[in-house]
Amino acid sequence: MKIAILPGDGIGPEIIEQAVRVLNALDEKFEMETAPVGGAGYTAHGHPLPDATLQLAKDADAVLFGAVGDWQFDTLARPMRPEQAILGLRKELKLFANLRPAILYPELAGASTLKPEVVSGLDILIIRELTGDIYFGQPRGVRIAVDGPFAGEREGFDTMRYAETEIRRIAHVAFKAARQRGNRLTSVDKANVLETFQFWKEIVTEVHAEYPDVALDHMYVDNAAMQLVRAPKKFDVIVTGNMFGDILSDAAAMLTGSIGMLPSASLDANDKGLYEPSHGSAPDIAGKGVANPLATILSVAMMLRFSLQRPEQADRIEAAVKAVLAQGLRTPDIFEAGTTRVGTRDMGDAVVRALAR
Repeated sequence: MKIAILPGDGIGPEIIEQAVRVLNALDEKFEMETAPVGGAGYTAHGHPLPDATLQLAKDADAVLFGAVGDWQFDTLARPMRPEQAILGLRKELKLFANLRPAILYPELAGASTLKPEVVSGLDILIIRELTGDIYFGQPRGVRIAVDGPFAGEREGFDTMRYAETEIRRIAHVAFKAARQRGNRLTSVDKANVLETFQFWKEIVTEVHAEYPDVALDHMYVDNAAMQLVRAPKKFDVIVTGNMFGDILSDAAAMLTGSIGMLPSASLDANDKGLYEPSHGSAPDIAGKGVANPLATILSVAMMLRFSLQRPEQADRIEAAVKAVLAQGLRTPDIFEAGTTRVGTRDMGDAVVRALAR
C-alpha cells in the first residue's frame, strides 16, 4: 500500500512527522513518499500543487496531508496561494465526502468550553459535501454591477449551485453512516431562503425513501449552529453542504476541547481518501514544538480504517491515544490544571510507547 505524505506549511511538517512515526510503529509494510504542497510547493516549484505532487497523490492508495497556508504568501494571486492546493486535490481526486467525527474523550471534558454535563459522552459525525456549493460555483469574481440599487459600483459575487447527482451521492454516504451508528440523520440546509438548499432538501428527502430504518430530520443552519452549543448530544450524524459543513465542523471542534483533537477523511466513490487534521497551519506556533499532533494521528487511524483496510490497526491507534490522555499528558491547547504539559514530539513519543504496550 502506497501513502503520499504531504506535510505542507506551518505546523504541518511537525505533526506529520509524529503521524509517520506512529505508522512506522505498526510493523506494517507501507510505501511512503513525501512531496511539497501549499506554500512549500510554491517555493519549490512555483505552484501550490506541483504536477509531481498531484501525480503522487493520484498514484497513491491514500494521502496523508498536514496543513497549508502562511502569511508570507498572502500577497500572491489567488490561484497561487497555498490554500488552492487542498481545493485542487479535492477536485482532481474527486473527493466529495468529508467525514469529521467530533468525539469528546472523558479526560478532556474539562477542556471543553461548555459545561461537562452538556458535552460529556459527545460522539457526532459531520458529513460535508466537498466539491460543490459556493466554493466552486461559477461564475464568480469582481465586476461592475449592471443592476440593483448600487448599479455602476464594483461588486464581488459568487455562485451557489448543486447538481442532483452531487446531493444524491453525499446523501447516500450519510444514510449509510447513520445505519452504522444510531440510525439518526440530520440534514442541515437553509431551504427557507436559498433555492439551492430547497432543492437539497427535496433530494435528501427522496433518498430517504431507500433508508426507511433511518430517522431523518431537517434543520436550518442557524438553528443547527445554536443547537451544537446548546444541546450537541441531540445530534448523531449531520449531513450538509460545503460552506455550512466548513463552519459547523469547526464549531463542533471546540466542543471536544480543541480543534487539535479532530481528524478528518475526504473520500471518493471508492473510499480512496485524503486524511488531514481539521485545524489549519497555525504559522504563529510553527517551529515551537507545541502543536497537538493527535488530530493527525487520529487521521491516520481513519486512513487505516477507510482506505487501507486495516481496521484492527486503526483500533490500536485510537486505544493508544485514549491511553495517553488517561496518563494526563496534554499539549498546550488541551492543558488544564492537574495535567502534564508536553510538546509535539513528547506526545508522539507517548503514543508510540502506548502502541508498543
